[in-house]
Amino acid sequence: MLVITRKQEQSIIIGGEVEVIILGISKEGVRLGIKAPRSVQVHRREVFEAIAAENLAATKAKAPVQNAAALLRAAQVPSPKDR
Repeated sequence: MLVITRKQEQSIIIGGEVEVIILGISKEGVRLGIKAPRSVQVHRREVFEAIAAENLAATKAKAPVQNAAALLRAAQVPSPKDR
């Protein structure tokens, strides 16, 4: 773990494309701003852990496997001449 000291309006760069900026410092905590490409997901830890738990639960769910071809046939919209 890298431990550094930054003052308000100073920042750090992660991986050449993510910038973390110190926006404010108070008794309650530090306010951070994060600049990252849209392709990089940025979450608070508790949100990340909730997403991971939901993904794990979804992979363990015993959902029935359906015939993909049958689903596509059922979803097809009839052409105007067939109506």
